[in-house]
Amino acid sequence: MACPVQLGFQDAASPIMEELMYFHDHTLMIVFLISSLVLYIISLMLTTKLTHTSTMDAQEMETVWTILPAIILILIALPSLRILYLMDEITTPSLTLKTMGHQWYWSYEYTDYEDLNFDSYMIPSLELNPGELRLLEVDNRIVLPTEMPIRVLISSEDVLHSWTVPSLGVKTDAIPGRLNQTTLMTSRPGIYYGQCSEICGANHSFMPIVLELVPLKQFEEWLLTML
Repeated sequence: MACPVQLGFQDAASPIMEELMYFHDHTLMIVFLISSLVLYIISLMLTTKLTHTSTMDAQEMETVWTILPAIILILIALPSLRILYLMDEITTPSLTLKTMGHQWYWSYEYTDYEDLNFDSYMIPSLELNPGELRLLEVDNRIVLPTEMPIRVLISSEDVLHSWTVPSLGVKTDAIPGRLNQTTLMTSRPGIYYGQCSEICGANHSFMPIVLELVPLKQFEEWLLTML
């Protein structure tokens, strides 16, 4: 989860989020170089007398400053398209989780098992135990196995919501009457926090998401206690 005064992303916990962070750094470096070049040219224009009049009609220079931005856009677009296809690729999932958004809580259903569903409400601040996080803890966490592809089906029963877990690189809208899907796979166990990131009403800020990712053996033990 995010720390106070943190400027960067949360630590990546999935291959997709790692790719997104690499792409962010790649694009940021290009933007930094362009900004430095523009600032340098502006400073030259302000401090240097323009005596080289032949630059007013230079076909070679016009060709360069037309082609160079196109090349830069290609260098940004190619890795971006690659990540888009990786995010949309639905491999054979080992588990399916159905998520329904409500005002203002989430409902979850493990569709591979009978009668395994529950609602997840935020724990009020007055009921938190020492060490628990305000506005982020829920009464029923999602428990999922690590290192396994998991399909998440996302929809809503009332208004627009958005199921978002930053550490996993997952952000999918929950739309009434429409079933969206995404995949997630974590590379390490842990507890990951998210929130609804679509303004959905008065209590929009009180729809946290908590995923507890555990090894497969612990997940099977959890299943036995729930079924």
